[in-house]
Amino acid sequence: MRINDKPLIWLHGEIKTPPFSSAARIEAGFLFRLLQMGEKLNMPHSRPMPNIGSNCHELRINDETGIWRIIYRIDDDGIIILEVFNKKSQQTPKKIIDTCKKRIKEYDNE
Repeated sequence: MRINDKPLIWLHGEIKTPPFSSAARIEAGFLFRLLQMGEKLNMPHSRPMPNIGSNCHELRINDETGIWRIIYRIDDDGIIILEVFNKKSQQTPKKIIDTCKKRIKEYDNE
């Protein structure tokens, strides 16, 4: 890691095998490394999630074991991982959105 790279701050979830395949773990790690170095990701890898909060995004990882999503927020001092979940429908479940909003609020109030 370079001195200017943003750290990953995990509030919830993890990327491990199983349930992620080794290839999916490598892809997620590569994409997070790009984010740490300050690169912006777009579709098909990431999409904004303004309904959760400003600078929030959904990282998209397609895997042989399922379709995974990692909700994260880009802050000036780090990449905040809010949730990791197996996506089963087109729409992000309301429970996931509400949980992420709650975690952001708690993190910002610390």
